[in-house]
Amino acid sequence: MKHSDIIIIGGGAAGMMAAYGAAPELRRSSAGKDTQVPEVTVLEKMPRPGRKIMITGKGRCNITTTRGWQDFSSHIHPKPNPLKMAFYNFSTGDTVRFFNEHGLETVEERGERVFPASQKAADVVDTLYKAASEAGAIFETGCEVTDITVEAKDIAAEDTDTAAEETDKDGAADMRRFRITCADGRKFSCRKLIITTGGLSYPGTGSTGDGYRWAESLGHTVSRCFPSLTAVVPEGYKTESKISSRGDNDMTSPASDGTGKRLKGHIDRSTPLSETGSALNGNQLKNIGLTLFIDGSPVQEEFGDIDFTDGGLEGPVGFKISRRCVNAILNGSKASISIDLKPAVSPEALSKRIDSLWKEIVADRRSQGKSYSDRFKVLLGKVIPMSLIKGFIRCSQRLDHRNLASALKNWKMDIKGYVGFERCVITAGGVSTAEIVAKTMESKVCPGLYFAGEILDLDGDTGGFNLQTAFSTGMLAGESAAKALL
Repeated sequence: MKHSDIIIIGGGAAGMMAAYGAAPELRRSSAGKDTQVPEVTVLEKMPRPGRKIMITGKGRCNITTTRGWQDFSSHIHPKPNPLKMAFYNFSTGDTVRFFNEHGLETVEERGERVFPASQKAADVVDTLYKAASEAGAIFETGCEVTDITVEAKDIAAEDTDTAAEETDKDGAADMRRFRITCADGRKFSCRKLIITTGGLSYPGTGSTGDGYRWAESLGHTVSRCFPSLTAVVPEGYKTESKISSRGDNDMTSPASDGTGKRLKGHIDRSTPLSETGSALNGNQLKNIGLTLFIDGSPVQEEFGDIDFTDGGLEGPVGFKISRRCVNAILNGSKASISIDLKPAVSPEALSKRIDSLWKEIVADRRSQGKSYSDRFKVLLGKVIPMSLIKGFIRCSQRLDHRNLASALKNWKMDIKGYVGFERCVITAGGVSTAEIVAKTMESKVCPGLYFAGEILDLDGDTGGFNLQTAFSTGMLAGESAAKALL
């Protein structure tokens, strides 16, 4: 059995930042002392760390945002306060400086979003890994953890690198040990354990909800997990819903909430598009207004861009409403949206403009002899993208030139479901922050245990908020675990 002072399970954004935060603290404490150099070990089950970071921002990686806490906090759910101390300990500005000082140039883009100047997510992973490694952290890859136990007693010399009694920062005997077993037979022990295993999103990157089960086994409460920043699926957009063929007890199924329970409203992304979905797929609409309704009441208004994809409604605005949509469907409520394709124009002005265009079309000699349908399509081509016409007509009932202005200002869609963890950006829900000490990220339930990143019940909007949350909580957890050993 190999002993480390601190073990971090999960080599993602939070895990690598935790390693970077912990290793220098421990090495500084041992400098000049006739003792074994303390160790920080990261256990990563994938062949290399940072797999999920590689796909963020479509491979470009939106590292963070330039926003301060007041603005930043409005984009964190369900409650931002548990993140506040971690943010002030390692802010958005600190994140930018960290990458710059470690050789990665960054650029700020529209929406106060920060990206690597190289536009390569791989460079972000390499920078994090190199920084943590050079600080003294050891990475054990291909190491899938299968079991964690806690022993509040001294461990025999034959099981560890040392049997000497150890003390915590207050000088009291620290006999607690975490024992960790891996699938390949490797065994580890540590005095401080940091769990940064992420959530359930993109399970192919290694995020399969393992950390939730360990958290519960160690006494923690895990709130309901569900997909966020995901495609929402309008009624009639897909053919008959295709649910994963895996059983209800498969906790890694994208249709599961991580406990084996089915997610109501989940529609597998691979479900074929209907004719309406095929007609809308590929359209990217800029500067639209969107209102989300839950059980008929408006609850959220957004302005920006939406994308119709093979999954459903995505893009910045689609992602922004997805959390509330999914949560509503899970709670048995009805979600619907109204899209305003012409938010900068009043209904009256738009109606007058359409009347004028219609008169021009009717008077045009080239339209003589054409059917009403053909003339109407000419009108549509003057007010919406040509690629949108077929899908817009299929979604609108009894559409003609007289009610077109109203249809453009109030394009209604009922939301039938959503794409699950197979392709969502982030997991909402997780380890209850009420059971975490906000100033250290240490468990209130199990001393010596820390959490950071997506595993916590903290999730953000699109725009760099989730990675920053991972960096902030990871750094605080790493530093706190190390200081507790000094």
